[in-house]
Amino acid sequence: MATPYKDRAITSEPALNVGDEPYFNAAAEGKLLVKKCGDCGKFHHYPRGICPFCGSSNVDWTEARGTGTIYSATVTRRAGPVPFMLAYVTLDEGPTMMTNIVDCGDFDDVKIGQRVTVTFKKTEGGVTMPMFKPA
Repeated sequence: MATPYKDRAITSEPALNVGDEPYFNAAAEGKLLVKKCGDCGKFHHYPRGICPFCGSSNVDWTEARGTGTIYSATVTRRAGPVPFMLAYVTLDEGPTMMTNIVDCGDFDDVKIGQRVTVTFKKTEGGVTMPMFKPA
């Protein structure tokens, strides 16, 4: 029997790296950022200072549309008192990111290839995290 996601604080805090500030500051404002290479034009995620495609350091933050498709997903029902869904979402810009699927009612209704849109949830420590919900 599936348990719906309840809108609650996410307990684990992200490990912040130097240079992650723009990503999390934008998330707190309801925006999803990804990096885009100024030389080859490709988007990438996770954020890093060098393009993984061409090796250029000419990369900048770019606001993503916040829409994509579920590439893969799994439900974890035994890790704590509330089940949660981990997923890889391929953004319309191209990169695939690991995330959570939330606000979906019954996890058993979530399907590979399903369209999703970004939403933002706060951790108990107040950090805003981008997650995805069915479109």
